[in-house]
Amino acid sequence: MIEYTENKEVIAKRIARFFKTGDVVNLGIGLPTHVGNYVPSDVTVILQSENGMLGLGPAPAPGQEDKDLTNAGAMPVTILPGGVFFDSATSFGIIRGGHVDYTVLGVLEVDQDGNLANYMIPGKMVPGMGGAMDLTTGSRVVIAATTHLEKSGTSKLKRRCILPLTAVHEVNIVVTDVGFFEVMGGKFHLIEYFRPYTPEWIIAHTDADIVVRESCIACES
Repeated sequence: MIEYTENKEVIAKRIARFFKTGDVVNLGIGLPTHVGNYVPSDVTVILQSENGMLGLGPAPAPGQEDKDLTNAGAMPVTILPGGVFFDSATSFGIIRGGHVDYTVLGVLEVDQDGNLANYMIPGKMVPGMGGAMDLTTGSRVVIAATTHLEKSGTSKLKRRCILPLTAVHEVNIVVTDVGFFEVMGGKFHLIEYFRPYTPEWIIAHTDADIVVRESCIACES
C-alpha cells in the first residue's frame, strides 16, 4: 500500500525543468517561490516579481537577507547582476502586455476545465487576490503548483472547483507531488508520475477525470 507523503520539493524541481534560457517567469507566493532554487545551471531565466523587479536570483542564505529587498509575498530575495527595479504600473504593464512566458501559482483547487481557485475560502479572512487574475490572463503558460491532497486526504484536483474562482479556463499545466498533468479537453492528462506513486493510485486519489497518456513515463521523486 502506498502512503501519501507531502513533498513540495519534487514539485519545485519538476517545474524548474520547464524553462529555457531567456524565458520571463513569474513565481507566485508560497510554494512557487522555491522553483527559482532549482533552475538548471545551464539555463538562465528572467524571474519577475509583480511588486516591481526583473532578474531575481536564488533565495538569500540565512543571515544574508536584505530587509529592503523582498518579493510580492514579502519574502527576502536576491537580485542578479543586470536586474532592474520599477513601479507597480510598469510591472503590471509587463504582465498584461503578454511579456511573461510562464506564471507559477499555488492553488487551493484546480479543476479539469483549467479553472483556478487560490485566493479565498468563504468565511475566512481574505488576504487579497494580489496579481493572480492578471498573471493568469496575461501569461503565455499558466502552471498550477500544489500538493496533491489536502491534509484531510481530499484531492486538490477537482472535476469542478467549489471555491470562488480566480481564473476561468486559464491553467495549462498542473504539477503536484505525485505527477505532472496537462489540462486538455476538459480532463487532466497524466504525462509523468513520480514514484512510488502509480497511475492507478493517482486515479483512485483524484476527484477528477484523468487520461493516462500512452507516452506517460515514471520519474523518480
